[in-house]
Amino acid sequence: MATSGFDHEALTTFVEVMQTGSLTLSARRLGVAKSTLSRRIAHLETRLGQPLLRRQANRLLPTEAGALFLEYAREMLHLSERTQLALDDLRAEVHGELVIKVHSALARGWMARQAEQFLKRHPRARIELRLLQAPPATPDAGAVHLWVGDAPDCGLRQETLGWLGRGIYAHPSYLRRHGTPQHPRDLERHAWLDLLGDVDRGIVLSHHEHGDYPLAPTGSRLKVDQPVLHADAIVRGQGLGLMPHWMASKRLLHHPGTLTPCLGDWQASALPVVLLYPYGRLPRKVGALLEHLRQGVPDAWRENSG
Repeated sequence: MATSGFDHEALTTFVEVMQTGSLTLSARRLGVAKSTLSRRIAHLETRLGQPLLRRQANRLLPTEAGALFLEYAREMLHLSERTQLALDDLRAEVHGELVIKVHSALARGWMARQAEQFLKRHPRARIELRLLQAPPATPDAGAVHLWVGDAPDCGLRQETLGWLGRGIYAHPSYLRRHGTPQHPRDLERHAWLDLLGDVDRGIVLSHHEHGDYPLAPTGSRLKVDQPVLHADAIVRGQGLGLMPHWMASKRLLHHPGTLTPCLGDWQASALPVVLLYPYGRLPRKVGALLEHLRQGVPDAWRENSG
């Protein structure tokens, strides 16, 4: 399908190469020859009259024109997909089963609501929700995946829906007993609650004036692998922990006064919310689900950057 006068495959190729930084990896993901991708991008550059890519070491990076065109390319591809979905709606209902594997941080607070809204809109559709304990490692074409954090190359298309900014939180009663930290170094004398091995992977807090501070809590009193259990432990006053601000705001909405942000000017790196799905032409029901999830992204996810 032509997209605003641009070839759809060329736009898809350009966006994919910008995500991977590699023609070789993109060719493998898209299932086409590397020379085909080079030709498509060359046609785009000829059409636009300026180079879109430059090579730095072993990675392809956008030129100034490429960075500008990338946003328009994404918009054109999304417009093309929405147009196709709208046309499909005229002749076919969305029906059949959809499997969604979702990170536990999103399962209750966001995905469950999105699933309900999708089923209400498409009465003949069925959804099976499964918790995702780890990012997919193989090209599982039988499901749509939602992961929080970096996802490895697994043969699935990866699309970042937004970012979850993170900070340190505690229950007010804990701070009354143990004091409020004024600097990241103060956290070394506080009880720490570890989620999914954050401490083992390394935590760096960043300040807009003072730069980065590698955080090394002396030890975790409790380690859990579920964000809900982690939040519950913080709310019960067992220690301090690193939480996404979006999750904390949802908790405070239903339970006011149970969480207090600490070191507000110091923030951990934001985590990407990654949508993973198969390459190629997708079934009508999968395309409709993907568009529904994109439209349901909270504004708070768009406000952060990686």
